[in-house]
Amino acid sequence: MTMEKTERLAVLIDADNTQATIIEGLLAEVAKYGTSSVKRIYGDWTSTALRSWKEVLLEYSIQPIQQFGYTKGKNATDSAMIIDAMDLLYTGKFNGFCIVSSDSDFTKLASRIRESGLFVYGFGEKKTPAAFVSACDKFIYIEVLRAKINENESIAKKSMTELKRDARLVRLLRNAVEASSDESGWAQLATTGSNIAKQSPEFDPRNYGYIRLGELLAATKLFDIEERIVGEGQSKTIYVRDKRKKV
Repeated sequence: MTMEKTERLAVLIDADNTQATIIEGLLAEVAKYGTSSVKRIYGDWTSTALRSWKEVLLEYSIQPIQQFGYTKGKNATDSAMIIDAMDLLYTGKFNGFCIVSSDSDFTKLASRIRESGLFVYGFGEKKTPAAFVSACDKFIYIEVLRAKINENESIAKKSMTELKRDARLVRLLRNAVEASSDESGWAQLATTGSNIAKQSPEFDPRNYGYIRLGELLAATKLFDIEERIVGEGQSKTIYVRDKRKKV
């Protein structure tokens, strides 16, 4: 019996820039993309500010990396994390990296890792600078992870009216459907999702209160959605079409 091949991921967490309350949701999200072969977290562990992290490190088997703050106003943690990431990259043992921080200092690191052909998943708050978000292949907002483990912080579903008013969202969805469609205007939902990811690393239906892309598309009322039986295995495939293309 052969084991299914999974992506080997290095998870690097900036403790100075991330809250311990998201760790459960974070690791559950990482598990969707591969196996956390390395889990390291960087900070000055002599500081009382990281006390909340100390309580979860053993439970989730995360290796703390000590970095003293040598100079006031300079983030030595970022430098240590970047150097470590490059060392891990050069081992050639990983398929991708998960960089957990809302700090723009990791923009160049994300770009460099992608240049080596590896996938980069970014995790940070919505305040994360656009440059770092764009440097990642996929970026997941921590607010989504908080909502997953705390119902009190759940993200409310955007109404049809609210979704239609979001010009950038509507443009993104329509462009992705058009780029993925055949001559009749129909596009496979999976292909559309891949196209969206290439255009917008931070896109996630959960940012709008919806679990799946199909649910978000349906909620806008801008698209026809059709489920078809395809192939010899009689598998179900979802297709989507811009209603403006309807003949």
